[in-house]
Amino acid sequence: MSVTNLSSPRQELSSQLPTATPDPNWLRRGVSEIFPDQPDSSNPEESLEKLLKTTNRPLRVKFGIDPTGAEIHLGHSIPVRKLRAFQDAGHKAVLLIGDFTARIGDPTGRSEVRRQLSAAEVAENAKNYLDQVRPILDFAPDKLEVRYNSEWLSKLDLTKILELLSTMTVGQMLAKEGFAERYEKENPIYIHEFLYPLVQGYDSVALEADVELGGTDQKFNIAVGRDLQRHFGQKPQFGVLLPILIGTDGNQKMSKSLGNQVGLLEDPLLMYSKLEKTPDHLLKDYFELLTNLPLDELPETPRDRQKLLALEVVSQYHSKEAAQNAQKAAMSLVQGNTADTSAVPEFSLSQIKFPAKLFYVVSASGLCPTSSEARRQVQGGAVKLDGDRLNQVDLIFNSPDELDGKVLQVGKNKFVKLVK
Repeated sequence: MSVTNLSSPRQELSSQLPTATPDPNWLRRGVSEIFPDQPDSSNPEESLEKLLKTTNRPLRVKFGIDPTGAEIHLGHSIPVRKLRAFQDAGHKAVLLIGDFTARIGDPTGRSEVRRQLSAAEVAENAKNYLDQVRPILDFAPDKLEVRYNSEWLSKLDLTKILELLSTMTVGQMLAKEGFAERYEKENPIYIHEFLYPLVQGYDSVALEADVELGGTDQKFNIAVGRDLQRHFGQKPQFGVLLPILIGTDGNQKMSKSLGNQVGLLEDPLLMYSKLEKTPDHLLKDYFELLTNLPLDELPETPRDRQKLLALEVVSQYHSKEAAQNAQKAAMSLVQGNTADTSAVPEFSLSQIKFPAKLFYVVSASGLCPTSSEARRQVQGGAVKLDGDRLNQVDLIFNSPDELDGKVLQVGKNKFVKLVK
């Protein structure tokens, strides 16, 4: 079986060879595991450090994103930031958009089968993903290659698929995280799910990747890529695994469904307000994984570290000025001062039909996902209007004039300015 790829990018030498980076520890910073990893070995196939020092061409460093959702949070940014570190060291970033694999769905960590997406859903999500990683990556053509795996996977015929399937046993597949548990619990495992690690691994063959980045939950899939590269006569890639980020609640992994995420699309004030309350025990990890700041030069007090973290991260996705304005606004709002609301995102009251109850306004403004949640927040005393606490769920506003220009707040870090 021939590899479905038109060129051999590993053979293309470039004048832009790897260069030194300011931080000599850039490769290992925030990394959970590199495999294989024999740092004292003289064999560049066993030591990524050795390969980086001896290669005569930029390495091809792959990171794949399956666009199964519309928004990215800071947890997703970690491997993308490592991809940028490889760019800064002179290597070629290969950002793979899994527009084909997204329609299968990665079964990793799943207790049930994923819903299969349509081609239109995947295309829209892919566009949104690219827009959100632009603040992180260098999009210069000589620094970044954006590819879509439908380029080669959509061309695989049954003969080629059968060859891929023949490289792995059912026992090996059931060893994958999640499959064994589902099998023991007699939860359905569909045959197309077995294909996912194989076609993702085939991406590394098609792209001739030297290095693949991924979360710690992707080790199995990356290892399959190494096996397939050997099968097709290529040198196997290195795997670089990055940790899964714990969310702002300090307990569970960052996830939109858990409500503990910091989204890359969030406005500066909301992003700042969340990050300045990062639990103390997470500060070191957040600095290491989400910034390039020297870890031995951080402020001594946790409060100063929280403020610095929030400023640094907001500056990355917005601007330094926006971050500073968000800091000032957050301080004022927490103190109940609503005189300066320039940094507070606005919500148009034209979207509400008056008269309207308080809980409905809270929900419609987006500060709570549902009306029932808005009711609970009001009853719990978490809702303020221009700094004044409101706890009457059925409080009625007869016209937008009663709310125009006022700041509606839920909890300590959710704010909107209501405007007509």
